[in-house]
Amino acid sequence: MTETRPFLSDNAAPVHPRVWEAMRAADSADNPYDGDALSARLDDAFTELFGRDCAAEWVATGTAANCLALATMCQPHGGVVCHEEAHIEVDEGGAPGFFLHGAKLMLCAGDGAKLTPEAIAALIDPIRPDVHQVQPHAIAITQASEYGRSYSAEELRALAAFASDRGLGLHMDGARFANSAAFLGNSAQQAARQAAGPVDSLAFGFIKNGGMSAEAVVLFDPGQADLVRYRCKRGGHLQCKGRYLAAQILAMLDDGLWFANARHANAAAQEIASGCEGRLLHPVEANELFVTMSADEREALRGQGFAFYDWGAQAARFVTSWDTREEDARALGQAIASL
Repeated sequence: MTETRPFLSDNAAPVHPRVWEAMRAADSADNPYDGDALSARLDDAFTELFGRDCAAEWVATGTAANCLALATMCQPHGGVVCHEEAHIEVDEGGAPGFFLHGAKLMLCAGDGAKLTPEAIAALIDPIRPDVHQVQPHAIAITQASEYGRSYSAEELRALAAFASDRGLGLHMDGARFANSAAFLGNSAQQAARQAAGPVDSLAFGFIKNGGMSAEAVVLFDPGQADLVRYRCKRGGHLQCKGRYLAAQILAMLDDGLWFANARHANAAAQEIASGCEGRLLHPVEANELFVTMSADEREALRGQGFAFYDWGAQAARFVTSWDTREEDARALGQAIASL
């Protein structure tokens, strides 16, 4: 049988050995919930990384991270502006409506699943400022976007200025935040600050990048932290032995492991992209590739052992991860080039 060479999803990648080691090191008695010594280090760790005051809380899923952060910005009678293909709209099973107690997602178009101030203004400016229409309370963007596009520092500043001018919160879904950071900068701290920009909150993803079961809700207004903690408990996300989640996050932050893992995944994606001339639906700015190809061509690749998802009738999606082997990425790029 042909060996499977996986490019289905970075969610399927294994846990990084250093994360396992950190969890084993945390396997001793400590205070329950988020009162342990490791959880207590998170605020300082993220403050150092981003160069501004942060409050951070671990959660088990990106969906929870997004929804808990947005719940600090949006009242039940309000709305959250997001891209029409955003994960919170398409792939979170109605969780935003559940956690935000009925708040509306206000859908906006944008190239590469990215938003611009102009597109948001076109959506919200016609809304009458009266009780008969839902008023926008927040904007949610995704870094990297659902099509693997990264917001530049300049684009983020423009969005933040627009949000501030309109009195709106600005949240970032960072399921692949590390990959955008690795695309935008050369050092972990510089890249993190460029990739986050002046957003109000960030769902910092670790699971796709080598973690096992931990994501972080990062609030750049620490005064909002208790709002997240109460909602975390009420929503069933306060785990008894939180030190194991904190251990994962700290292991990833230590010595820039999160950044190194993302750089490896991005490099593998660029290796594949070198064989996709004339086929790419979007520029490769993280670790995802969207490639036009027929059903027969996709079947030919699968016959060579490559695993990936179809993307509609005439395209495929390939995702690299922290453990993608260089030889597999090169082989895929060559196989696509030779179709």
